[in-house]
Amino acid sequence: MSGLIEWVTVPLQFDFMVRALLVSAVAGGVCALLSCWMTLTGWSLLGDAVSHAVLPGVVLSYLLGLPFALGALVFGAGSVALIGVVNRTSRVKEDAAIGIVFTAMFAVGVVLISRVPSETDLMHILFGNVLGVSDGEIAQVLVMAALTTAVVLLKHRDLTLYAFDPVHAHAIGLSPRRLEALLLGLLSVTVVIALQAVGIILVVAMLVIPGSTAYLLTDRFERMLAIAAAVSVGASVVGTYVSFYADIATGGAVVVAQAVVFALAYLFAPRHGVLVRRRAAGRAAAR
Repeated sequence: MSGLIEWVTVPLQFDFMVRALLVSAVAGGVCALLSCWMTLTGWSLLGDAVSHAVLPGVVLSYLLGLPFALGALVFGAGSVALIGVVNRTSRVKEDAAIGIVFTAMFAVGVVLISRVPSETDLMHILFGNVLGVSDGEIAQVLVMAALTTAVVLLKHRDLTLYAFDPVHAHAIGLSPRRLEALLLGLLSVTVVIALQAVGIILVVAMLVIPGSTAYLLTDRFERMLAIAAAVSVGASVVGTYVSFYADIATGGAVVVAQAVVFALAYLFAPRHGVLVRRRAAGRAAAR
């Protein structure tokens, strides 16, 4: 028992670890909430698109001396709008529009990086640098996370109805287009929050895995939100601790921890786990 207490408390003696745990847990919790709606609406690829499309904004913010979050937010929202424009004004289907926009924007970001003399900070944005977050970055994360969570709590019933049945939502007076815009805006903000923890490349995992894990464990949406948040925050904390002791990349460790939980749910979920369903099928066949 004393060994476990020491394992938990020793990293807390370092200020950078306290900061890392705070940012990882906050980012994990907010991503988990949005992840549930991404799972239900089938927008996982869109989360990938937004996370990659913010790169040019990050680079331009770096060049202009502005906060990374500002450029990332502008380009994240802009990429979503551009995907919608391409989809509505051409024969190109939505999945193709998403692929075109996010690869093009990411490529622009890579080109800009190749022209920037110092790449250190930009590499941290790509792969995460939660151990080096500043007071200003922590403040940005906390403010954006609080605003995003408040909007989600305020509008979660409307967003849930939209995710399950947009036609019914329209029939009772809600605007599916406005709800879609709201959800996409929240997605852009959430991507910016998660950048501080795991970087652009791994953000999509934090937006997909928690919701998918919870989806395997429950059929009730309210419970799904709680499970996703618990899985994501828990994995963020465990991954950060493991990265400290194993001397590995924190963002990667967080995502691996989430993936392990998903694998366990995939195999052993009470109703939807692969092994459980096979066992039930075997019993039915034996009868």
